[in-house]
Amino acid sequence: MGRLTRAEQQQVTRGRLLEAGRSVLRRRGFLAATVDEIAEEAGYTRGAVYKHFGGKEGLWQAVADAHTEAHLELLGETLDRVSGREELIAALVPSAFADDQDAARWSTAAMEFMAAVTRHPDAAAVSAAAQRRHEERIVALLEGVCRRLRIRPAMPLEQLVVVLGGLGGSLGLRAAVDPATDVAALAAGFMTVMFPEPAE
Repeated sequence: MGRLTRAEQQQVTRGRLLEAGRSVLRRRGFLAATVDEIAEEAGYTRGAVYKHFGGKEGLWQAVADAHTEAHLELLGETLDRVSGREELIAALVPSAFADDQDAARWSTAAMEFMAAVTRHPDAAAVSAAAQRRHEERIVALLEGVCRRLRIRPAMPLEQLVVVLGGLGGSLGLRAAVDPATDVAALAAGFMTVMFPEPAE
């Protein structure tokens, strides 16, 4: 195999940094993870992280964006198969509410990031824009399945998706702090109210 071009080398470096970032951020959380630790795990210097992502906040956002894309793809496939209200509600109970320590760690790291980024307006604006794009795509997916199932949500989907995101984050933290709380049941109960029985 021939030598990689400069662009290909940069793609390899970026991919390794993303993978190391995902690993370290999941393991250590956003606040405890350091640029040096991420760079070392990837086999580069801290300068590579700044060059490709601008710092830890930018790397987090890139990791979160990749996670979001995977989530949206899976959600779309799941909603395509939904044939009734109960299946819709089950599809919308976030994986963080399952008995999944990895998901609970991600929820905690995400909340750490959100709290930290409030002190950095530029990074906060990037994060907010990404979140809005994510929400718009979820709204579009839900509009299709609600129309197909003839379900009228209890509030506008644009608002409901924002509330569900906030609920997911808060209950994800609750699961991390108090694993005995049945947060999946709480979330499902809330969604039962938000997605009432279809009109006859």
